[in-house]
Amino acid sequence: MPLHLTKIAFGAKSYAHLESWYEGRGAIALTTRNRPTRHEECVGGSLFWIINHAIVARSPILGFEKTQDGRWDIVLEPRLIRVHQQPKRAHQGWRYLTEDKAPKDVAAGEDIGDALPGRLAMKLERLGLV
Repeated sequence: MPLHLTKIAFGAKSYAHLESWYEGRGAIALTTRNRPTRHEECVGGSLFWIINHAIVARSPILGFEKTQDGRWDIVLEPRLIRVHQQPKRAHQGWRYLTEDKAPKDVAAGEDIGDALPGRLAMKLERLGLV
């Protein structure tokens, strides 16, 4: 089973805003200073995007490439797959997500309704209400 990564979609205000980052683009390369330690396990997995303290979407990871300036590109498929929202606290650096803890994809035509803000969803989850 591949391992997944989580990343904050810094600057994205909503899923629609994140979706606009992908419009009309070919392969997407996310540049980072440090390659994740377990990068080999992540190829074939996905990068899960966090907006407002919730995981909202994912992009499949195609590979990792070293750039000329010594940084690393995480090469992603140029598609964004919406997932069932899952609360996730903000973090710095890379965090791994195993398959059993990853949110499921939203099926085609499935209505997920309005998403709860991440902080509210986390509080409700702690209370056992979600």
